[in-house]
Amino acid sequence: MEYQHIRADLAEQILTITLNRPERMNAFTLRMKDELVHAFGEASTNNDVRAVVVTGAGRAFCAGMEMQPEDGGNLFGYDNAEDQEPPVESIRDSGGEVSLAIFNCRKPVIGALNGAAVGVGITMTLPMDFRLVAEGAKIGFVFSQRGITPEACSTWFLPRLVGMQQALEWVYSGDIFLAEEGEKAGLFRSVHGKDSVLEAAYELARKLIRKSSPVSLALARAMLWRNPNFDHPMQAHAVESRLIYRSSEFWDGKDGFQAFLEKRDPVFDTDLNEVPADFDFWPEPPLK
Repeated sequence: MEYQHIRADLAEQILTITLNRPERMNAFTLRMKDELVHAFGEASTNNDVRAVVVTGAGRAFCAGMEMQPEDGGNLFGYDNAEDQEPPVESIRDSGGEVSLAIFNCRKPVIGALNGAAVGVGITMTLPMDFRLVAEGAKIGFVFSQRGITPEACSTWFLPRLVGMQQALEWVYSGDIFLAEEGEKAGLFRSVHGKDSVLEAAYELARKLIRKSSPVSLALARAMLWRNPNFDHPMQAHAVESRLIYRSSEFWDGKDGFQAFLEKRDPVFDTDLNEVPADFDFWPEPPLK
């Protein structure tokens, strides 16, 4: 796919995805949505990619939805939705498609928010594993002030990240707040100078992948995002039991412990694409 609204650059096994509409403060478009979904899908299956960093070109990260669509149609892409087949009930929110692509990615994802992030500009970052932000950046879940509802799966992610009280306050008011308030509430991992936030993200990415098994990271990412939603710890126990067996007997764990005993670096050579991604082998366990 030829990218027009993003850039994708690979170096040191880190894929940098840059929102690339600086003249419009990287406002989100349906084209950008398609490109982001494609880029995260490619990153998931590319063994040369160990981590993904997402940032913006110019002075902003993303100013939200583009309010001036090039084709003059509905800015959410919902032209004549009531008359379309399949019916309106099957409409997909474009920000949600990006969030799910990030959620399903098998590599660690780090947001390096170099400036303002408003509307979908902030909600699309919620499925990322870490969000680093430039000091003084303006942030806003502004939907109530536009007369619309939250999107991009944010009603699922935001309360999990900052708690229900803080999520309600930000979403109800729709007010703009600064990066420092977001850090205090747990939305951001850390605040950095505008010129150093991207390098801080790279430093974190290098730390995550330097000694780690790609298979272990992919499975741990899925487990940590999904397992807390189980109704009983026995379900997490069942998942962990199956995966620690499979990872140690068939995947990178085969050499991990042997290398430790032999006091050498392990050889992690399992092709991640050979490890099931849909977790069909996680049956519902009996509760005892």
